[in-house]
Amino acid sequence: MNMQKMMKQVQKMQAELARVQAELEDKTVEGTAGGGVVTVVVNGHQDIKDITIDPDAVDPDDVEMLEDLIMAAVNDALRKSRELSAAEIQKVTGGLSIPGMPAGLF
Repeated sequence: MNMQKMMKQVQKMQAELARVQAELEDKTVEGTAGGGVVTVVVNGHQDIKDITIDPDAVDPDDVEMLEDLIMAAVNDALRKSRELSAAEIQKVTGGLSIPGMPAGLF
């Protein structure tokens, strides 16, 4: 493969990666805890977009339990968001390791 052809392929992959990164901002995943009493929505950039708490989960005498549920739901949503990002990027790169990109994404 000549160098010019290879550079064109790299440029095409870079454009595809930029497109995927832009699309990930609009894709969301949901994390839950406590059987759904706490729900967190996160986009593909790991930005929290929404948190829903069932009023029955709010016990003034046990705030720590609610805090734990929120943390568990956020962590679940962030994990799913990372998996979504990795899967979308994998479609473009085919598993290639790209310098400057976090290794955990591939």
